[in-house]
Amino acid sequence: MATTHREKDSLYNAIYDLVRCIPAGRVTNYGAIAKAIGTASGARVVGYAMNLCHGITPPVPAHRVVNRLGMLTGKHHFATPTEMQELLEKEGITVDNDMVVNFDKVFWDPIKELDI
Repeated sequence: MATTHREKDSLYNAIYDLVRCIPAGRVTNYGAIAKAIGTASGARVVGYAMNLCHGITPPVPAHRVVNRLGMLTGKHHFATPTEMQELLEKEGITVDNDMVVNFDKVFWDPIKELDI
């Protein structure tokens, strides 16, 4: 069954609302967002949503969403290839070779943090 435009917008808005809850200096991953909104196998959909969120209001801190290993896989969807890393570093997150250093310590799990 095909997803309607309205359903897709609603899903993306749910993703954006949750990503806006990630505190500065913390990161989460695509799968954790998908699981928290009830689409546990929808990590790819979260990635699509992050790719399309630049420039919307209120802003979505897409730079705080990385892959399951802490890699900056979404960096190519920012204005420059280094912008994602620069934004994370401004928030105190160390990035080395496109990987979040101490990923497990800065990881934000929406299910635990928001008591979902």
